[in-house]
Amino acid sequence: MAEPTDARTLSQCPYCGVGCGLEMLPPAVAGQSVRRDAEGTPMWTARGSRSHPSSLGQVCIKGATVGETLSRGRLSQPLYRSSLEEDFQPIPWEAAFDLLVDRLRTILDTRGAGAIAMYGSGQFHTEDYYLAQKLFKGALGTNNFDANSRLCMSSAVAGYTRSLGSDGPPCCYEDLDHCSVAFLIGTNTADCHPVLFQRLLKRKKRQPRSVTIVVVDPRATDTSKAADLHLAIAPGTDLALLHGIAHLVLRQGGFDSDFIEEATDDFAAYGQLVAEWTPERVAGVCGIPEKQLRAVARLWGSQKGILSLWSMGVNQRREGTAVVGGLINLHLLTGEIGRPGAGPFSLTGQPNAMGGREAGGLAHLLPGYRLVANGEHRAVVEQAWGFAPGSIAPEPGLTAWQQVEAIEAGALDLWWVAATNPLVSLPNLERVKAAMARCPLVVLSEAYAATETAHYAHLLLPASQWSEKAGAMTNSERRVTYCPAFRPRHGQSRPDWEVFAELGRRLGFTEQFRYGSSAEVYAEFAALTAGRVCDVSGLSHALLQREGPQQWPFPSGSQPSSASRRLYGDLCFPTPSGRARFVAEQPLGLAEPACEAYPLVLTVGRYLGQWHTMTRTAKAERLQAMHPEPLLEIHPQDAQRFGIDDGDLASITSRRSRITAKVQVTDRIRPGSVFLPMHWGFSQELACEANALMHEQACPISGQPELKATAVCVAPAAAVHRPREQPLGSDPASHAGDATRSSGHRSSRDDQGGPSRATC
Repeated sequence: MAEPTDARTLSQCPYCGVGCGLEMLPPAVAGQSVRRDAEGTPMWTARGSRSHPSSLGQVCIKGATVGETLSRGRLSQPLYRSSLEEDFQPIPWEAAFDLLVDRLRTILDTRGAGAIAMYGSGQFHTEDYYLAQKLFKGALGTNNFDANSRLCMSSAVAGYTRSLGSDGPPCCYEDLDHCSVAFLIGTNTADCHPVLFQRLLKRKKRQPRSVTIVVVDPRATDTSKAADLHLAIAPGTDLALLHGIAHLVLRQGGFDSDFIEEATDDFAAYGQLVAEWTPERVAGVCGIPEKQLRAVARLWGSQKGILSLWSMGVNQRREGTAVVGGLINLHLLTGEIGRPGAGPFSLTGQPNAMGGREAGGLAHLLPGYRLVANGEHRAVVEQAWGFAPGSIAPEPGLTAWQQVEAIEAGALDLWWVAATNPLVSLPNLERVKAAMARCPLVVLSEAYAATETAHYAHLLLPASQWSEKAGAMTNSERRVTYCPAFRPRHGQSRPDWEVFAELGRRLGFTEQFRYGSSAEVYAEFAALTAGRVCDVSGLSHALLQREGPQQWPFPSGSQPSSASRRLYGDLCFPTPSGRARFVAEQPLGLAEPACEAYPLVLTVGRYLGQWHTMTRTAKAERLQAMHPEPLLEIHPQDAQRFGIDDGDLASITSRRSRITAKVQVTDRIRPGSVFLPMHWGFSQELACEANALMHEQACPISGQPELKATAVCVAPAAAVHRPREQPLGSDPASHAGDATRSSGHRSSRDDQGGPSRATC
């Protein structure tokens, strides 16, 4: 295991999926005074790493301030209470493992493996993800492992797989330098992937005519300010727009007949469907001028080098997979895939969501982009893991929301949440709280104390985070970066992979979980990817440390390089026919559109200076100063209609809950729509649980909830309405720094270095 260091250290930023390279400087460099955080702990300083090929020395304000957040408010030791009405009490790790082993064996004997589930996170390093799969899907025999990629990227995963045969974005960041059209849909890239956006913006400023930027977003954002063309479509009409573009491309002869004939299937059904989506119909459905639609269609039909980029605005929809398919259809229609500057590019939300999918970190996956429903895939993994044939269950496990429903139904006796904060990020939060309150044992592995989820947990396990443990992460362009341990572990915290391995050994699987380092874990995972689309069998911790970040595919024998690797340049796709597939589906629109009782559509998004549920970013004063409170954006027409003035408090009500927020009257938002940030939970001073309003209806293919839109009504609020917090025991923060009260033995590993997480 890597030891903490006082030298400058290269790593990957632990925030968004851009995966920027960071150079971390120790608290004192070249005689400078030591910087300390608000609690007096010496702070490391972050700056962009010029040697990292993904970010070329750039970094956003979150990455630049990450050193200020690593020590404050940490969970220092295991804490336990037998019921939510009791206070947390410190317990030693030995007692925590005894409790877990005893409870797991009891559940397996009495109810079976289906009564156990884990909900993980793209904050895991790949090694954490991988051993979680081995423990749950192999040793315990349940596929009930899912991750917040289900809320973030599962529609992109399903869309890529249906259309191209496999998950994995085919593009790379260098395509931003070569495209002639950048088509951004469902992404506020300026706020959510700022370093990528700045790369595109700098090119646009240097050579204004070299690239045309098109932004599709119901809301005016900093992204749309840079656009040559902004299509402010009505929420939920993305697929109709894409069909309308295809209709005009076909009518105007802008399609690539040679590519369609040589490399695709199912074009006839698709052509028949889009013939129905005339410009007049699409303009009416989307609420945009017909001339805007025709202008975009001309670009798609006449330009070479079309790069589409999307994120949560597309994925977090009940028809998310269909919209991804509709976007990929346009690339297949025009042959814009597999070459520089062209292709469909999903922008990942979490720093290692890509690595998690490679490691099998969703309920239907196994390592190497394998499927639990495929008998040959299961057999390969069982043999590699050293488990008997039939150890891996043949049915996909419970998705994130299905896990909540299972708790409600009394079907789960143990729910283990790791590196994520579902009591802010899941939809219909009151329903989630009620479910968690009845679960017999909720385990939370977390780096920080007093998250919203901790209030509903029984056993808290302190996790070593990024900077304290060594491991690999994969960013949105499939580039793998080694993240070393350069700080001591906090208190009694342990890396997640070590906890999973120790638990596996205590359950009797000694040989399967005999690891001396995360490098050994990564080596085993990498070998399992050989021959797969996501082949990293040629990578190792040692190679990544020596040669720097590498992009997959990187099979054994590959030569290290900073050059970009694109997928499908040979027009050969990993489908049974070797050809890409057109997917023809009619638009469904929003699952919960506006109505007389709830006349507005609420859309939820993110602020530049905050990260998901603020577990980490709330500890940086500069970030808090950027966005001190959540604001409800409402159009002047709607503000007047509902009697709300700028700066007022408004009550926002959906079919599930009611919250309050300060009003910002602005024409950034379409009439008929309102916007809230999703970051604030009930533990924040300004409680604003936006996701409490959201419904849980999900894409039937990907299982991704429609977290981007729900119907609400808005009215003036006389006072702040704070959601019910919890009739529970003591705040876990009261024990956060009290590692010394643990009565057990400290492991000899507790002071060693060792990846990071901010919860999502």
